[in-house]
Amino acid sequence: MNLKYFSLSEFESPDLPNSGEKMDPQFLSMLDNARDIAGISFKITSGYRSKEHNAKVGGVSNSSHLLGYAADISASSGSERWQIVKALIEAKFTRIGIAKSFIHVDNDPNKNSAIWTY
Repeated sequence: MNLKYFSLSEFESPDLPNSGEKMDPQFLSMLDNARDIAGISFKITSGYRSKEHNAKVGGVSNSSHLLGYAADISASSGSERWQIVKALIEAKFTRIGIAKSFIHVDNDPNKNSAIWTY
């Protein structure tokens, strides 16, 4: 898969080498497009997660990270959160979680569209 802005290693679970390859290709393509739209870099703080790593970080048992459908993007200011969320919506993402220091995004086909806060 050719991505303009990301490498698969950015999405690896810390405890599972090469697990970035488990990411959903459509998700990665959409995220690459969102990064292009935003015009700012996206620092991925969490991508694919092993069950063990998901439990360690307090992830929910049905986390989309476990299936390669999700990523968390660092966001340190209100304007940065705005640019990221706006770009994600323009890129057709329909599941976005907004926290103080990151934005969660996923395209899990088994979950309903939603925007939530942490």
